[in-house]
Amino acid sequence: MEIEFLAADAPLADKAVLAIVVFEGEAEKVEGGAYAPAVAASRFTGAKGQTLDILAPAQGAAARVLLIGAGKADAFDDIACENAAASAYAAVKTSGLTSLRLRLPADACAARAALGVRLAAYRFDKYRTKEAAEKKPTIAKTAVETADSDAALSAFADLAALADAVAFSRDLVSEPPNVLYPAEFARRVKELERLGLEVEILGEAEMAKLGMGSLLGVGQGSIRESQLAVIRWNGAADKDAQPIAFVGKGVCFDTGGISLKPADGMEDMKWDMGGAGAVAGLMHVLAGRKAKVNAVGILGLVENMPDGNAQRPGDVVTSMSGQTIEIINTDAEGRLVLADAIWYCQDRFKPKFMVDLATLTGAIIISLGNDYAGLFSNNDELSENLLSASKAEAEPLWRMPLPAQYDKNIDSMIADMKNTGGRPGGSITAALFIQRFVNGVPWAHLDIASTAWKKPSTVPTIPDGATGFGVRLLNRMVAEHYEE
Repeated sequence: MEIEFLAADAPLADKAVLAIVVFEGEAEKVEGGAYAPAVAASRFTGAKGQTLDILAPAQGAAARVLLIGAGKADAFDDIACENAAASAYAAVKTSGLTSLRLRLPADACAARAALGVRLAAYRFDKYRTKEAAEKKPTIAKTAVETADSDAALSAFADLAALADAVAFSRDLVSEPPNVLYPAEFARRVKELERLGLEVEILGEAEMAKLGMGSLLGVGQGSIRESQLAVIRWNGAADKDAQPIAFVGKGVCFDTGGISLKPADGMEDMKWDMGGAGAVAGLMHVLAGRKAKVNAVGILGLVENMPDGNAQRPGDVVTSMSGQTIEIINTDAEGRLVLADAIWYCQDRFKPKFMVDLATLTGAIIISLGNDYAGLFSNNDELSENLLSASKAEAEPLWRMPLPAQYDKNIDSMIADMKNTGGRPGGSITAALFIQRFVNGVPWAHLDIASTAWKKPSTVPTIPDGATGFGVRLLNRMVAEHYEE
């Protein structure tokens, strides 16, 4: 999608749609009442999410005019602006017209409107070979009207880097599992060195030397070799300053292993690497906008398959920390990956804090539905920073408890712990399991099983499928609290 910023009196492109964002209650006044008859003949009031399509208007050079409801003027913030622009794009993307012109009620949000269109225009279509022409998007350029195009273009630079990173994350999550397995995921992350990132890939032999029996046990039933990707961005003035750290669960496909999942819906388990995809996207945007911070991303990349060498219920593995784990259910595998990845992270890099992201439990969906991710943390300041950023970027988090009395549910009779505490409080006991490997470092765990994939999506900036959840909120948190 090509984006440009233009003055309101700039001529419209050929075959252009003019989309006018309208506050609730002001529809009949738009453009000096030019569209009042059309508004009067409709139920359009300017309420959030409403659209009114006016074909072949008598006045102006636009091929089509679209009124977009933005809701109440006093509630029109950056997210509302993004959503209105995204709704305009969605309404006309397959119209046959090639250019979208956005006219906003608030000039200051021009860059955010452009971001909304970029995010809404995301499409994973590389494997489609016979799609009908009328289903293909035709809008190739969006022009956003603004009184100061230079300021808008400057503000959009970092947002464009964010859009690129979200698209990168969505691409990873959308790829089929026969294409994106651990080594291929690692290869794509390695390519990010073009942005200035440092990327190190550890294979199974290197992880075995480090004692990562917890992570390696998950992947031992697959012919695909497990990988650990270490991504570093040194953007602070002091390149040796203590970094911040992010850890992602990257189960590129999860059959459940010997504890096999039901066949119905198993194809969705290609996105069980959504946490790793989000961390990769975060490191992408930090490098893309040259963030003034030192940051580390650790991705534990495995495939959980049920062959004759697969991990069994009843096995005991030894983690990098030296703690032993009894395997009760091989489908509780993500926490085993995180156990070694988190220990490696804090042991090697001594970070200020660690945030892990994982599509960890179905229980979080039962607890919070499909719109909120669960936040578990041992640190109030880190939690507040995450919650503030999540609200600002409309990637909702809800803080969940970590009650000490539930910790006994993962005690094992024959090992230091077991990898599942049963159905009650399943998301909580999973987080308590991870906490045993944090070693006192400030830490937060985001269970994004509820938010990594949306079908259907009700958010204008998120097409059906991979969301890239976590990239925006973590980027915002870093920018507001941890950069120089």
